[in-house]
Amino acid sequence: MLPAHGSISALVACLWVFNVLLDTGGQLAFKAAAGHPEAGDGLARWKHMAARPWLWLGIGCYLFEFLVWIAFLSLLPLSEGVLLGSINIVAIMVAGRFLFGEKLTRMRVAGILLVTLGVAIVGLAG
Repeated sequence: MLPAHGSISALVACLWVFNVLLDTGGQLAFKAAAGHPEAGDGLARWKHMAARPWLWLGIGCYLFEFLVWIAFLSLLPLSEGVLLGSINIVAIMVAGRFLFGEKLTRMRVAGILLVTLGVAIVGLAG
């Protein structure tokens, strides 16, 4: 038996936020592991990444995100879940700007605004 509608909404919101945080954290950790200039090429790069905690943090984030994502999708239709999950793109782009100095061009900012608007529409219409 499912909990009351308000409980489902609160649970969905918590799972959604947790999913965004885990996905963003995983992507940022992978970038930190892979983006090191001393890593070298080929097998040397992989050995360097495997020795860094960032790679393992990213893998851990993705393992937990998988569980959160399954729980999230069990509570709403796939079409809504995937659309709401697309806000991860925005979070990763903004975090990449602040943590790695990546550029946010006008087109990327326009994309961020459109994705955010789409997620807001889906969330409000849900």
